[in-house]
Amino acid sequence: MSESVEAASVAGDLPGQANSKGHPVFRERLYTSWWAWPLPVIGAAIMAATVHMGYPGVRAWLPYAVLIPLAIAIPLWMGRTKIEILDDELWVGDAHLPLRFVEDAEVITPDEQRRALGPDLDPAAFMVHRSSIRTSVRIWLNDPDDPTPYWVISTRRPERLVAALKKP
Repeated sequence: MSESVEAASVAGDLPGQANSKGHPVFRERLYTSWWAWPLPVIGAAIMAATVHMGYPGVRAWLPYAVLIPLAIAIPLWMGRTKIEILDDELWVGDAHLPLRFVEDAEVITPDEQRRALGPDLDPAAFMVHRSSIRTSVRIWLNDPDDPTPYWVISTRRPERLVAALKKP
């Protein structure tokens, strides 16, 4: 098994913890878009109001106390993914890749994204895709022992990520 295969597995150390030696070269959090917030909150309020109309007592206020915080927590949880270049490693969520295995990186524009994530996508590729983010970066790997040919990562700042990956 190659080092890059081992590096892509979940590790105990997460990026940005106190055990890191340096400062991040690149950091981005993939927050949930603004338009993903109102619909779950409105839906939770409507469901809670429906239950409230039919039942008195605890069953009247309990759906508000449960459903509305849950509708807020889910988009927060969805926006927890971070992209970081820290200590010569690329971190995407819990997966990490030593930069010595990066051969090349390219920006995938919004016009090319549908094709890159559809017919041109290699099934062995590692992907972190957010539909609300219209640009991505494809990172080609140069490890012959790793079956993963490339990583595709959604990012709002693709040029900065590519520049950070190409630094020596």
